[in-house]
Amino acid sequence: MESRKNNRLPEYDYSAPGAYFITVCTKDKQCTLGTVVGGGALDAPTVHLSEIGSIVKKYVQSTNRIQGITVDKYVIMPNHIHLILLAAHAEGTSKAPSPTNALVPHTISTLKRFVHRDAGMQVFQRSYHDHVIRNEKDYLRIWQYIDENPAKWDEDKYYTL
Repeated sequence: MESRKNNRLPEYDYSAPGAYFITVCTKDKQCTLGTVVGGGALDAPTVHLSEIGSIVKKYVQSTNRIQGITVDKYVIMPNHIHLILLAAHAEGTSKAPSPTNALVPHTISTLKRFVHRDAGMQVFQRSYHDHVIRNEKDYLRIWQYIDENPAKWDEDKYYTL
């Protein structure tokens, strides 16, 4: 079994409130969430969601019900999703503070579990990529990347025909 690379920033306080850029890919990077349509002279490219993509959208939008988490921006692409998650400092059940870094894995795990249940199949791969958003410039760059993702689908590293 191969070991996983540690993507954690060595000097970042993961128990502090923060913003995270999350990417979750579909299993085997299959385009099960939809297709990119448009891109003509009068229409900007958008993602036409499949039935499974609509299930994903429902649960991404309901993620804000998880205490301490806000989905600030997202896009559902044919074979992956991008999210900006804002994690506040939440209280644990024993009144002890819960580390913020526990909120992000819990949120993604919950999202994937409900999508898999409703779709009747494993939609997403096991792992996901997270990036700590370090400052406003980083945040704005990621926001723009998410906004432009459908228009740049054929340049995307996850692009498949």
